[in-house]
Amino acid sequence: MGAYYDEIEIEDMVWDADKRVYHYPCPCGDRFEISRKQLADYEDIATCPSCSLIIRVIYDPLDYEDYEEEEEEDEDEDGEEESSETSSGDEFEDAMEKLTVSDATTETH
Repeated sequence: MGAYYDEIEIEDMVWDADKRVYHYPCPCGDRFEISRKQLADYEDIATCPSCSLIIRVIYDPLDYEDYEEEEEEDEDEDGEEESSETSSGDEFEDAMEKLTVSDATTETH
């Protein structure tokens, strides 16, 4: 595709946490949209839902290659996410407290 309305850097777009997309104003009055998943899939075309215009988004794909892991964490409820982080830390501390080192040089006859 070579008929872009414009090329816009991702830094010039605004993140909408509710819709989970980046926005940029379209001349028709609506906004171009592109999701993080699209960016992670190397898609660089933001579309306007109200007209046929499209823009090319300039971004570094490496910034979005870990998107799927982040998305899974974001989908967890805040309480569950925090408790899982603290519980894994607690499990590690418990394991360290229960850790014993035995002398491996015991003789067996």
